[in-house]
Amino acid sequence: MIEILTEPFSYNFMVRSLIAAVTSGITLSLLGPFTINRNMGFMADAIAHATLPIIAVGVFLGFSISELGVPASILIAIFLGYIIKNSNIGEDTAIGIIFSSFFALGFVLISVLEVTVNLEDLLFGQILAVSRFDVFIILGMCISVVSLITIFFKQLVFYSFDPVGAEVKGLNTNFLNYLFLVLLSVSIVASLQSVGIILVLSLLLIPAASAKLVTNTFHSSIFVSILFGLISSVSGLYCSYFLNLPSGPSMSLMASLIFIICFFINKIKKNVAFFNN
Repeated sequence: MIEILTEPFSYNFMVRSLIAAVTSGITLSLLGPFTINRNMGFMADAIAHATLPIIAVGVFLGFSISELGVPASILIAIFLGYIIKNSNIGEDTAIGIIFSSFFALGFVLISVLEVTVNLEDLLFGQILAVSRFDVFIILGMCISVVSLITIFFKQLVFYSFDPVGAEVKGLNTNFLNYLFLVLLSVSIVASLQSVGIILVLSLLLIPAASAKLVTNTFHSSIFVSILFGLISSVSGLYCSYFLNLPSGPSMSLMASLIFIICFFINKIKKNVAFFNN
């Protein structure tokens, strides 16, 4: 049994993939509860798709996705935050416009610049192709995100639940909003090689949604979300190796399986509570 579990990691590329999977699972699942609480799922999807034109230009100039991570994520976060705050057409509408426009621009740039990029890997991830340099960058982004969340945890929780109250208390809500957008963008860009543009939302939202079904407090949902994210990432990587399946979709399906289990556990708990009353 132990030999089966350790067999994949006799290869260096699988060790790098495991590190990338674990860091993606931690960072995305950590931010997931905040994202769900603030109803920012669509925003996160827009951020993921808005990276495409920056990736296209970066690859054309000779950079990797990981090297573009920090500057791309900061630019995207500031731009999205500014447009949404200063438009009067509604948040969902503004996000939808940015989502579709940037995604279309990305494909146009890939065609015009004749960028050599595997669109399937870009959309669905190719964690097995992560280099040692990519691992260091992803780890650095993960540590940065976890550190900043830890430092500003109380303020971010307060702002997430009661933005008006946070402003009345004197917190810089504008700073907290942009900080969260930057952290969300950094996490998404750092995970693109693991699960891709299309599936990055699955590791961000599904573990957090699963945790919400089986926990009673926001704090506990964060820890359970991270646990579910790690299980989804690592088990998906094992499925990818042993069953010869694409890595990103495998991780997404494992997260979905956990959600289904949590959903039925939640239903059973409600039914038991109903009959006991």
